[in-house]
Amino acid sequence: MSRLEDALRETVEAVTKEIEHLLPSGEGLDQRLFEAMRYALLAGGKRLRPFLVMSSAGLFNVSKESALRVAVAVELVHTYSLVHDDLPAMDNDDLRRGKPTCHIKYDEATAILVGDALLTLAFEILGDKKTHSDPEVRCNLVTSLAGSAGAQGMVGGQAIDLAAENEDLDIGAIIRLQRLKTGELIAFSCTAGAILGHAPEPAHHALQGYAHDLGLAFQITDDLLDTLGDEADLGKRAGKDADLGKATFVSILGVDRAQEQASMLADQAVSHLDIFDEKADLLRDVARYVIERQN
Repeated sequence: MSRLEDALRETVEAVTKEIEHLLPSGEGLDQRLFEAMRYALLAGGKRLRPFLVMSSAGLFNVSKESALRVAVAVELVHTYSLVHDDLPAMDNDDLRRGKPTCHIKYDEATAILVGDALLTLAFEILGDKKTHSDPEVRCNLVTSLAGSAGAQGMVGGQAIDLAAENEDLDIGAIIRLQRLKTGELIAFSCTAGAILGHAPEPAHHALQGYAHDLGLAFQITDDLLDTLGDEADLGKRAGKDADLGKATFVSILGVDRAQEQASMLADQAVSHLDIFDEKADLLRDVARYVIERQN
């Protein structure tokens, strides 16, 4: 097993344990909500965004407890977005990570409430003094994640994605869409360690540059997997972008050029990490992993 595979596995285990610790449990009539929250959160997944939080925090000697709490907050926001995106009013998917989506397993109303609860819990965690002793750091984490997740970030990207079905988007419009929908949460994950560690501006900017290129490489690979991937490996329906008539990196660039672009972006992402020397080797490994993954 490679160094990165070991580190990813350790992160999955640590984040899962922390999720189980931080996720409240209900009793009585609200029991179904908490059961559905656990179902959505513990259904598997690569935990890539939490891994980026933990790895960026490691560059600045941030305590593991602080980094883990932020990592969980990011995963809560990411999972909320998946639960809502899968709804019939959005992408209308019935399979996620090889299992029935939350609204299929439970019902649409419960899935909406699950997303609402996960999102608000994420900010409750970030605002708690257990996450960091410095209130300014906690405030910066809250405002940064809010910006990445909101109308000028992930939610705005999803709105553009819905509006763009059967539209002839050019490559610039697709880049903006994916930078918001996917890239902004990846960017927060990569820079959270710099916020936690009171990092100087050059380090913060380096991680922002890395995240920008990594996010685009990640999305191009997603488009390639949607075109070329196997549903059993993906754990979700393949080919749905083409079925919906969506413009993607692959539909505009073609498979070969899209693969070349993803590889170039991965190399470019790595180049931003030179100031961190060998401390950023895991982040360098992630850049290659993102474009070589099968799901």
